[in-house]
Amino acid sequence: MSEKEKTEGKLLEEQLTFSFPHIGKEAPQQIDEAAAFCEGYKAFLNEGKTERECVAAAVKRLEAAGYSEMDFAKQYQPGDKVYFINRKKAIVMTTFGEKPLKEGVRINGAHIDSPRLDLKPNPVYEKNDMAYFKTHYYGGIRKYQWGTTPLAMHGVVVKKNGEIVNISIGEAEGDPQFCVSDLLPHLAAKQNERKLSEGLKGEELNVIIGSIPYVDDSVKEPVKLLALKLLHDRYGITEADFCRAEIEMVPAYKAVDIGLDRSMIGAYGQDDRVCAYTALMAEMETKHPEFTTVTVFTDKEEIGSVGNTGMNSEFLKQYLERLAQMQKTDVKDVYAHSLCLSSDVNAAFDPTFADVYEARNSCYINKGCVLTKYTGSSGKSLSNDASAETMAKVIGIMEENGVYWQNGELGAVDQGGGGTIAKLVAQLNIDTVDLGVPIISMHAPFELSSKLDVYNTYKAFCAFYK
Repeated sequence: MSEKEKTEGKLLEEQLTFSFPHIGKEAPQQIDEAAAFCEGYKAFLNEGKTERECVAAAVKRLEAAGYSEMDFAKQYQPGDKVYFINRKKAIVMTTFGEKPLKEGVRINGAHIDSPRLDLKPNPVYEKNDMAYFKTHYYGGIRKYQWGTTPLAMHGVVVKKNGEIVNISIGEAEGDPQFCVSDLLPHLAAKQNERKLSEGLKGEELNVIIGSIPYVDDSVKEPVKLLALKLLHDRYGITEADFCRAEIEMVPAYKAVDIGLDRSMIGAYGQDDRVCAYTALMAEMETKHPEFTTVTVFTDKEEIGSVGNTGMNSEFLKQYLERLAQMQKTDVKDVYAHSLCLSSDVNAAFDPTFADVYEARNSCYINKGCVLTKYTGSSGKSLSNDASAETMAKVIGIMEENGVYWQNGELGAVDQGGGGTIAKLVAQLNIDTVDLGVPIISMHAPFELSSKLDVYNTYKAFCAFYK
């Protein structure tokens, strides 16, 4: 319809209403750009399946980009780039800006922990000639999804002599992998009567690690012993060392393209490493920002941001305090004038399960990064709920820089809910809003994201730091 043919009502409709466009229709040139960008993202996902590995992967990229470790006794100039590691499981990255810190900083916080199965402190046992690991699930998982999923063993052991041993089994070509067993349908009549949430129970998430015995009739648990021997041969560890270890069983999947059109990425841990990677790349791309950048990879978000590597600790607060001290600035002025993106994913509308979403206020695959004004549950409980001014400022940044974005709620009202680190940053008197990538099958061992959405999240972060 030409402009001359449009009725008064049609013109008024175009003036007063709006909808978020499909990027593939409105900006098809981004399809190839997004695909190229996401090759690096897939590599990052494969390299960093635990929070420690994500920090190490980030440091490797940061140092290649000219970053150095933070020295709080040093005076930095605009454009200088530094990083600060917190206990190998969280990291803060900064590019110093032109404006003094008293005018605020630009904070971008993503979490790098993901739901998984952690080994218990005394995990190895044998039963009926099978050797197992006992696990305790971490974060909000649907336990039944972890049965018969190929698993890899990742983590760190601190031996009695202080030696630190990094463990990774199940990722390299030819490595053995692990799994949790499940019942065959022929014998599952009783199990089928369970609620879905108890399809597999927590104490049934036992990981098979062996079935061949150590040949010695005097040994009480020969299958367990052979499994321990194989671990000792490879890493020099004993059963007692598990008490000084952090071992995570994670899906052994590699990140792959999904769909005949290769428009999506399927992988473990995209919540929230998709926001971590895009934030990292935007941080490294930033050269001479107006405001100093503070890019944060934090731990423990999936269990409440607890501990001294989670955002509910003071590690970010103390980092900002020390930055302020470097410029002899009151940190309260830094807080009051700063702006933060709590970079976390949202649940993309899934047509197969449409009844748990409210379609008008859901986010969709291929419509861009999602701006989530509030999270929480029921009556916005435990949510940050960003102000109109904060929303306007962030939306303005994206629209001025041609970023495709959309609004989104985490499901229909009273269907559930969730939280992010936003409320923890906001309590420092920092304007904060959630921004991230729409995800299908969030918290599953294999999650889906759109390459166009990933790319526009990266573009949003670049614009935020500009």
